[in-house]
Amino acid sequence: MRIGRWIRDGRREEGFIEDAGVVPFPEGATVADVLAAGLGALAELRERAGDPVAALDDVALRAPLDPPSVRDFVAFEEHVEGVSAGVEGKSHVADEWYEAPTFYFTSPHTIAGPGEAITPPETQRLDFELEVAAVIGASGTNLTVEEGHAAIFGYTIMNDWSARDLQAREMKVRLGPCKGKDFATSLGPWIVTADELAPFEDDEGFLAVRAEVFVGGERYGEDLVSNMGWPFAELVAYASRASRIVPGDVLGSGTVGNGGCLGELWGRGSELPPLAEGDEVRMVVEGIGELVGSVGAPVPAPPLPPARSRLRTRRR
Repeated sequence: MRIGRWIRDGRREEGFIEDAGVVPFPEGATVADVLAAGLGALAELRERAGDPVAALDDVALRAPLDPPSVRDFVAFEEHVEGVSAGVEGKSHVADEWYEAPTFYFTSPHTIAGPGEAITPPETQRLDFELEVAAVIGASGTNLTVEEGHAAIFGYTIMNDWSARDLQAREMKVRLGPCKGKDFATSLGPWIVTADELAPFEDDEGFLAVRAEVFVGGERYGEDLVSNMGWPFAELVAYASRASRIVPGDVLGSGTVGNGGCLGELWGRGSELPPLAEGDEVRMVVEGIGELVGSVGAPVPAPPLPPARSRLRTRRR
């Protein structure tokens, strides 16, 4: 099944998204309610939902959820190889990358949906990142891998927009990224339930679906999501270690390899230009769908002074 949110006749609705059209959830239920109830409650909810109220072409899809948190992993070795070549001058994957699936938190308050233009900061190196994200449908702490797998409600496409020049400066401080990332994350076009993608899982639990990204109609990259270093169930289990996951949490796979972002392509010698205002980025993932986003006008920020050099006195 597919669930999500849309605008119809000026009103936002939430429900099932089917080939025959959109079907609002009964009794005013929301995507957040459905995620909290879990996959087991979905079939009965669909029986009570009734018939489609509008064709899919007659509504405007929006981001399928407002996540309480967004963790973004870096799970593709090929992506790390390419990006490191651009940053460090040579391809390098740190030994620590292989030890655990590292992630960072980004802002859940700047989520964009299908067809929406993002508003980047002032940057000279705007980039896209093609990812698949797992959406959580259960709470838990210190989950096993099996429990992590069961906690996945479904999947969506994720574009982790990035200002590479801001990101590079921030990470020299050995923290971040922050402002190089938190201005926009696109999700959509809907959430596809985990059972729909189960046929694509291989014997090790990796999701063998094809992912592609196009800029202005030209394909820039493509990969199999099963080229991750860890399957999603292990990402979920790791995220829950000495912490907590809750329904609606979004866990991004990290950027796929083989051209999943410009940063990797630049590291491999490409002279493709950074994204600019008006560019359209289209991401297509087998079994999930298509997510389109575009670049809007940058947002100038008020000036901020640099750090002051202090005398380090210990008394007033």
